[in-house]
Amino acid sequence: MGFIDRFFKEPRWGVHPDDNKRPAADVPLRVLPPPARVYMPLHQHVGGAARPVVLVGQKVLKGQLLAAAQGNISAPIHAPVSGIVSAIGEVTAPHPSGLGFAAITVDNDFADNWIATDPVADPFALAPEEIARRTGLAGVVGLGGATFPAAVKFALGKRLAVTTLIVNGGECEPYLSSDDRIMRDHAAQVVDGARIVMHAIGAKEALVGIEDNKPEAIAAMRVAAAPYPEVKIRPVPAHYPMGSDKQLIQTLTGKEVPADARAAEVGVLVHNVSTCAAVHKAIRLGQPLVERIVTINGGAVADPGNIFAPLGTLVEDLLAFCELKEKPARLILGGPMMGTPLLHGKIPLVKGASGILAFNAHEARVPEVGPCIRCGNCTRACPMGLLPLEMAARIRAGQLDDAVDFYLSDCISCGCCAYVCPSHIPLVQYFSHAKGELAARERAKLRSEAARRLIEARAVRLEREAKEKSALAARRKAERAAAKAKAAAEQAQGEMVWTPPTR
Repeated sequence: MGFIDRFFKEPRWGVHPDDNKRPAADVPLRVLPPPARVYMPLHQHVGGAARPVVLVGQKVLKGQLLAAAQGNISAPIHAPVSGIVSAIGEVTAPHPSGLGFAAITVDNDFADNWIATDPVADPFALAPEEIARRTGLAGVVGLGGATFPAAVKFALGKRLAVTTLIVNGGECEPYLSSDDRIMRDHAAQVVDGARIVMHAIGAKEALVGIEDNKPEAIAAMRVAAAPYPEVKIRPVPAHYPMGSDKQLIQTLTGKEVPADARAAEVGVLVHNVSTCAAVHKAIRLGQPLVERIVTINGGAVADPGNIFAPLGTLVEDLLAFCELKEKPARLILGGPMMGTPLLHGKIPLVKGASGILAFNAHEARVPEVGPCIRCGNCTRACPMGLLPLEMAARIRAGQLDDAVDFYLSDCISCGCCAYVCPSHIPLVQYFSHAKGELAARERAKLRSEAARRLIEARAVRLEREAKEKSALAARRKAERAAAKAKAAAEQAQGEMVWTPPTR
């Protein structure tokens, strides 16, 4: 099989929706004027929330540590602007529930004063462990949306002797083009970051997978990678969800990651192109992750495009910068297939937010749901080889455990099944509900088991204490009896030796 056959063959799974990436993708990258106030959530990553290390009223510099990582899997948070910490409290979470979560608010002084950085002229002279340490301190996480702390993946890749780094430039979600722009405008940063990651994990080659609907990005990346034969640019078919790790790995290497395994276990590690650029800044420039490129797109946006913006900027500020031509019928953080619906625009930009979509009424229209006709389209489209119609039927019947038997846990919630369903059944919502319910059951089970262990431990303790009290009481009783007997014996002895006085 030749190279062209291997890498340009249309996959049998997935879908090919209208990408709607233009004109946003072709508009030159713009820089957002720093907002007057930013809101930095303490939980912008997989793992434990960061712990605040600043106080209200404290002056901070751009890039200064606001909150430190907690636990083995966590990431620190840094100030995107210089200014004064005005609050530590709750802001609305980027979640359909609209619940609050903890954040640090910084009022911008517009001085743009950076902390003293510690740049590295030659990262390849550093030990891999030092690169991982610096990356972790910079708060770099997966910027493709997964938000897993990058340094933790470095350590995993090094431990499992990964040989291939896959740089994910697929960006298969419709409307989004932030990764496209970073490859067009900052290809050298992406390539340098990829080489630094290779050094950190011990990989021998890097395969940069870019969907073939991004010719400008492919050309820019080829120019940047030309001096480095170990970095190979590999166009892949524009087919959703090509940007998913397992699908990209299989397309580029032919390796299939087992259901219960990690990519590193088959000798591969995946990092997003924007993550690689962030690693470049963290190591070469000593700058923590405080800014990112975000796509602003959708039918309600008057001037769509890609914006370089500070983290913590409110969604409404980003939309105002690009202007709205009508009130959005729906706001989405991320892409339309796997993104998160937002209740309003007073929600901060977080590390994993690659796009903000403002849909008009036509784009936001939800078709009427019909009955399943068992056409099998969902099965053919599923990139994981699952049976969505069988899982959905069991979930509707409340048979969640039976849905698990059809490998519900392997579902990546890509939305392919719902996209091709002629009856417009919200299959992904079914699966998300089932996963949430099963997770809640598991948590309840763990709490129940913990309570049972506590009750059992209490019963054992009470029984032990009762035995100890009984033994103590018996011992004291025996001691009192012995003392009484001794006293009686001494008294009897005294009576025996007593001699009456002589007259």
